[in-house]
Amino acid sequence: MKKIIFYSVLGVIALAFVACSGKKGEDYGKKLLDKSWTVQSADSVSAGGAEISRTDFTPDHWYAATVPSTVLHCLASNGVYKDIYRDDNLKKIPVEPFHNPWWYRTTFDLQKVTPGVLLKFDGINYRANVWLNGQLVADTTVVVNSFRTFTLDVTPYVVQGKNVLAVEVVPPRPGDFTIGFVDWNPQAPDRDMGIFRPVYLETNGGVEVSEPFIVSALSDGNTRATLTASVVVTNRLKKKISGKAILSFAGKEMSVPVDLAAGEHKKVLFSPEDFEELTVEHPELWWPHTVGTPHLYHASFSFKNSGKVSDTKDVTFGIRTVSSRITPEGYRLFLVNGRKIQIHGAGWTDHMLLDDTPASLRKQLAYVKDVNLNAIRLEGFWGNSQELYDLCDSLGILVMTGWSCHWEWENYVGKPVDEKYGGILTDAEMAMMSEAWKDQIVWLRNHPAIFAWYGGSDKVPKPELEKKYFKIMKEYDSTRVYLASAGSYTTLAGPTGVKMEGPYAYVPPVYWFSDSIKGGAFGFATEIGPGAQVPPAESIHRMLSEQHWWPMDEMWNFHCGRGQFGSLDRYMTALQARYGKVTGFDDFEKKAQLLNYELMRPMFEAYSARRFKATGLILWMLNSAWPEMYWQLYDFYLMPNAAYYGAKKALRPYHVVYDYYRKKLYAVNDRMEDKKGCTLHIRVYDVHSAVRFEEKVPVDLMANSSVKVFSLDKLNVPGVYFLDTRLYDSEGAEIDNNFYWISPKKDILDYNDPNTPPWVHTATRQYADFTEINSMPAAEVAAAMMKKKEGNVTHFEVTLKNKSRHIAFFLHTSLLDTQTHATILPVLWSDNYVSLLPGETRVLQAEIRDEVLQGRTPEVRVEGYNVK
Repeated sequence: MKKIIFYSVLGVIALAFVACSGKKGEDYGKKLLDKSWTVQSADSVSAGGAEISRTDFTPDHWYAATVPSTVLHCLASNGVYKDIYRDDNLKKIPVEPFHNPWWYRTTFDLQKVTPGVLLKFDGINYRANVWLNGQLVADTTVVVNSFRTFTLDVTPYVVQGKNVLAVEVVPPRPGDFTIGFVDWNPQAPDRDMGIFRPVYLETNGGVEVSEPFIVSALSDGNTRATLTASVVVTNRLKKKISGKAILSFAGKEMSVPVDLAAGEHKKVLFSPEDFEELTVEHPELWWPHTVGTPHLYHASFSFKNSGKVSDTKDVTFGIRTVSSRITPEGYRLFLVNGRKIQIHGAGWTDHMLLDDTPASLRKQLAYVKDVNLNAIRLEGFWGNSQELYDLCDSLGILVMTGWSCHWEWENYVGKPVDEKYGGILTDAEMAMMSEAWKDQIVWLRNHPAIFAWYGGSDKVPKPELEKKYFKIMKEYDSTRVYLASAGSYTTLAGPTGVKMEGPYAYVPPVYWFSDSIKGGAFGFATEIGPGAQVPPAESIHRMLSEQHWWPMDEMWNFHCGRGQFGSLDRYMTALQARYGKVTGFDDFEKKAQLLNYELMRPMFEAYSARRFKATGLILWMLNSAWPEMYWQLYDFYLMPNAAYYGAKKALRPYHVVYDYYRKKLYAVNDRMEDKKGCTLHIRVYDVHSAVRFEEKVPVDLMANSSVKVFSLDKLNVPGVYFLDTRLYDSEGAEIDNNFYWISPKKDILDYNDPNTPPWVHTATRQYADFTEINSMPAAEVAAAMMKKKEGNVTHFEVTLKNKSRHIAFFLHTSLLDTQTHATILPVLWSDNYVSLLPGETRVLQAEIRDEVLQGRTPEVRVEGYNVK
């Protein structure tokens, strides 16, 4: 059989499931119903759905809205509730108005009523009655569950000209499997009720094309790909129809004849055995951004009869395979295109009101890529649209997605639960949630970024439910890795091979290297982290009124997590033990950022250095749903804290790691190619900036590996000292630098502390002492800035010069608006919170997109721990 060489469509950033708008004269198209909505409480409207959904009804005193949106988002946008995230204003919003239904209403025009008109909802929380032009289309027995998708045939209900759609949204009740944030932050007062995902109106010529899917398989050392494509065609007419299903791709067209009885639907298969065009020689593969290019391809499916296209669907996909295996130690190891990938990711959350926009998502995912994270984990099928997944596809960011532990604990789901199986227990519940499982898989399965489906989070599905999940995956998508839970369980699928043992709160740097029973650097940790990451002062000033800035009070606690994570007590104890008693807000902020960096960097470094005994980790968490003090590399305002730069330092592609436990240095290569002939320059300084040790070591960095390169276990420096490492390639160019502060007083863990819940964190019996740093000699640093415009991005080059004979410790550089003196955000820095050796010059790069910069000329600000 003849094979063709197929080239990808580069630069495509498109929906993974997009309907064409329809060519002139054709009867197919897709209209997004996102604007011209209004909302109002059912308690404030005397009319019912039959009246509200008619053209002669006037929605007086209703609130303007867009869709997707939650009810509270609409009310906040209309000024009903103001500044809801400041202080404890969120707590003051009454919940009673959201105990009963709310109406969403919009109008749309149809120039022509085609033989098939479909109304599609991607997500409603939680139940709904759907009315169109005075008639009930579907009620709450049909439209129920946040994670179901609904396609309603409204052909009998639409009219040419103006149409009125009214949706009565019924809020979730205790026991419903709704959207929740567990202990990450407060629950929104409306419990996120609303039409939280897009609504579409689709038209076709009587035969609908849906559920397009393309699966790739690789062989011959990834030099050949075979593609299997499928699509569902549905006859919406009341008569038999004949035609052909068509797959168009690579400039070729393939077709399969199809006969459909009235109301019948069929799955049509395009196999590489039948179509040589589906064998691709030397394909351009989709890779995570850290190891390759995330190439994307494009195809379209359509149905044609009597020479006329009835409907069409486009699909964007990637050629790649994902798989996993259990290592001899029992750990889950993931592979992309047959290559071992150490996962270094973080837990994603949507905004509390589910009001992320394409722009906000782009800004956040730019941070993800900048840090060199290669994955995000979504606990719950999050996202108010497919935009998050589209961006991950195009950026090369892997996605783990699955159900939330919100349904697994009685205090969150609001009903009795099983200790092992959570809250999905009855036959009816299992039937509903298996349908939701199917809907989410079909909705998302074309996204190459997604590599794993979770059937549970803290717990596992009942065996009866898991069998349903298996059956659905076999029919709809068997190309991803299935995990029964984010914890260590064995189910019908076998062992998960992952762990969820914490910590979620403070542990010292040595923990990640020394611990061998809980969250230390071994295995695959699905949610793990050192706890609170307090944001910079500017963000605290935005979330709290001035009277609450200092000292800490209950308002600070309100902006922490919930339950065990409702205060900064553990964080403050560690901070003051390590860096000295806090004397005020400014002193706290300086020490807090130092602690953030010190605690975050070693977690990622330990896992990276221990590959592949350590197969991966998901930081808990990446971002925050609202302004808070906990679990974040950058905050709600898109301000990175120092932990962001600690993680970025740890995840450099070529990197030297200090093992706090063994006092050894490891060299890591996170790329898929060897890098030989490197040189490691090691220097040790005391707090007075005197050199106490120096050595140069040759290093070969083998692909995707870590190697021990030097031992410092014999080092003897009195007092606190600094370890500076510089890695140079074979040409003498610096490819990595790292800077540690180390105390001779050891951190000592206490695994038997009776007052510490073992899943929260491991207690510390003795803390390291860095108080000597507070009396370091002052350093003087000069800064100069240059800028260069390239396309829609402005690049800034900031040169820092340490003009003193002393180490300039922990320098933070920012770009400020010259008028407001506020930090311009987001900005991508090559490095930050850096330390300069005596007399050293360091050049930092930063870039800001035009949409953020908005023509402003920033000024540079440099702050440091001991800078004049």
